[in-house]
Amino acid sequence: MTTLKELDRTPLVQRLAKWAQLYPDDRAYTYMDYSEDVDGVAVDMTWGELDQRARALAATLRQVTDPGQRAALLAPQTLDYIIGFLGCMYARVVAVPLFSPDLPGHADRLLAVYSDSEPETVLTITSALPHVEAFFDQNTVPRPKQIITVDTIDTSLTFEDEPISPDDLAYLQYTSGSTRVPAGVMLTHGNLAVNAEQCWGVFDGIPRVSTGVNWLPLFHDMGLVTAVGLPIAYASPAVLMDPVAFIMRPIRWLELLSKQGHAFTCAPNFAYEYLATKVSDEEKAGLDLSGVQVFMNGAETIREESLQRYLDAYSPYGLRPEVQVPAYGLAEATVYVASSSRYELPTVRAFDRDALNAGVLEPCDKDAERASVLVGCGQPYGQLVAIVDADTGERKPDGHIGEIWIHGPNVTAGYWNRPEETARTFGNKLAGERGDLPEGPWLRSGDLGVWYEGELWITGRIKDLVIIDGRNHYPQDLEYTAFHAHEGVRRGYAAAFSVDGEEGEVLIIVAERNRRVPIKRLDPVAVTDAVRAAVQQHHDVRVHELVLIEPGGLVRTSSGKVSHTATRKAYLDGALPVTDLSAEG
Repeated sequence: MTTLKELDRTPLVQRLAKWAQLYPDDRAYTYMDYSEDVDGVAVDMTWGELDQRARALAATLRQVTDPGQRAALLAPQTLDYIIGFLGCMYARVVAVPLFSPDLPGHADRLLAVYSDSEPETVLTITSALPHVEAFFDQNTVPRPKQIITVDTIDTSLTFEDEPISPDDLAYLQYTSGSTRVPAGVMLTHGNLAVNAEQCWGVFDGIPRVSTGVNWLPLFHDMGLVTAVGLPIAYASPAVLMDPVAFIMRPIRWLELLSKQGHAFTCAPNFAYEYLATKVSDEEKAGLDLSGVQVFMNGAETIREESLQRYLDAYSPYGLRPEVQVPAYGLAEATVYVASSSRYELPTVRAFDRDALNAGVLEPCDKDAERASVLVGCGQPYGQLVAIVDADTGERKPDGHIGEIWIHGPNVTAGYWNRPEETARTFGNKLAGERGDLPEGPWLRSGDLGVWYEGELWITGRIKDLVIIDGRNHYPQDLEYTAFHAHEGVRRGYAAAFSVDGEEGEVLIIVAERNRRVPIKRLDPVAVTDAVRAAVQQHHDVRVHELVLIEPGGLVRTSSGKVSHTATRKAYLDGALPVTDLSAEG
């Protein structure tokens, strides 16, 4: 029987208390504020200050609510957000990491998640308070018992440690909802602690030295674990910025990393594409990325061309190819599951697309007409991964695609108030010949993958598979072909899915138009013909309809992934922002 590496499940607030005693004056977190100064203003907080303020908030919370009740964080991304999260942990109040109600494009999600979690208390800051009040004035959700502004609490209040078990519920992490309505994943103190340990083990960091630099949203699982949880595990400093500050001027992220001697960071694939194409040579001057040990790439499909384009753009500035670390994870496993090593080059292989669609990996030449290029995601750390037949529960042999199942101390406690879905997803058992793997419990990820040459490869989502005439097609393959077929399609911004037609399922591709192509020069017929021809040639399937929509029109999740389910619904409802060329001359 395979035995897992022993990991420390000590709740992170207990480690925070330890660092506040041992290293009270060490810098814990720095928030780079770009709201008033384009070059940013650094706001620092030590371990001693963080512990004091988190305890003061815990005392404030316990004046108005009880352990086990929920507190929603409706605040922008500042140090007060971290204080709010940790204060909930000290008070044994279940945190619900969300965002300020004025965040564009997330109103429906906030309403759904707030209603589902039923928080008794809301944590915010003074500048966001009017938006929070407006949220309750404009919606029919129950008002909380108390709205606490974290930046105005009485910091002289103290809070004595209370017993916290690693199995106690710490917070609800709402899923990004790429294939369904967001669900509240129940994370224990132990889940967060061991997943931070697992990330640290892969990063191979130096305690009190290795610095995390992050812009990811703290209400997202990857952002919360890597930007808040990971630094506390080994008293390592962290530098944070607001996601909007990155989008407005992406070079800021690399400038902050350049100031560190030993740094790690992570982001979805699109961020590396963004940096490779949006930053001028003039902006790059002065960068030194030689101190960055990990650029983790996860949360969405990882593309070889993105890795290469990023390397080509920044290798003159110290970027080493092996520090690009492809990774796989999901909220139901806290976040981190598997990744490559920062000491080895990412593994890239080409496989025959027809065999891939049939569920088998068959290597081929990258230049082959029906080649599909995949990027490996290495191996799990401190947990087990099995590839399983989703129908029978039996293990698949290496080289054969199946559902990814996960077993380990980072697997979470289930979904908030969803017992039937929890039973289907968590606590599964392997059937048949298990080899050296335990019978259970196993988490069903809903993702498709395969073991090949000792590495985990991700091939797609079960619910996103496009099935036409009995043949499987991975949407990311169809989308890749579509946005490379014609310059009029915006690269990386397409969604492929099937709908019922008169004679069965038919293929629909929704694609954003490329804003770099003047709309007067955009020929929708030529674009459609090019996409149809390319998809027919490479996938042997007919595109029933190509829908060109306006830039920014694709429905995306909170983590930036295309939501195929929501895009399909918008298509059927006639709610897509279709590009109108009728008025163009």
